[in-house]
Amino acid sequence: MSRRLPVAEHTSRPWRIHEIAPDFRVEDVWAFRTPGAGPDDFPVMLAALRARTAPRYQTWPVRFLFAVRWRIGALLGWDGPGAGLGGRVRSLRDRLPGDLRRTPGVDDPNIPFTPVYETAGECAQELANRTVHTICHLGWVPTGDGGHELRMAALVKPNGLFGEAYMALIKPFRHLIVYPALTRRWEGAWRDRDRAGTGDRGVAAAGGPG
Repeated sequence: MSRRLPVAEHTSRPWRIHEIAPDFRVEDVWAFRTPGAGPDDFPVMLAALRARTAPRYQTWPVRFLFAVRWRIGALLGWDGPGAGLGGRVRSLRDRLPGDLRRTPGVDDPNIPFTPVYETAGECAQELANRTVHTICHLGWVPTGDGGHELRMAALVKPNGLFGEAYMALIKPFRHLIVYPALTRRWEGAWRDRDRAGTGDRGVAAAGGPG
């Protein structure tokens, strides 16, 4: 099963995201099992994740939670055009150096995140609304036994006291419902990658705060 890691497991690694988003707080860091993975298999992992973003792969508790979240957001105007990227906040793509601008990743209509960049060993997607500006960062890390595993970090910039309160409110739901379901889906995606016929089609997230 996946395991939660200390924040230092993310901050101590030479990820490109550090130079892009130094003003974001690391909220969660998780490792996901990918048995048999090699150093060049990050694109394969991303493709496997992308193959599992359709709604039918979501558990009913997760679907229910997100349906409630989007309903509340619609009623309170949390997700309107002026609340997100290009409105309340600027996209992180405006901060990218030239080399990362050329590798944006793939936009997936099944998830609410927007790609920021993708390299051979890491990628990032972002989401912004009235509550928070958040980043889902994925990286490929050697395990010490010759293999590699997927790491996910959720980085956040809450929108003032309201955003901080929102993050505190949803924390139990993330840890008790969302992340366990994400573990089953992502580790299952890696296990079934050959059967799914995945290719290098970019990243799929949809597990971080927001």
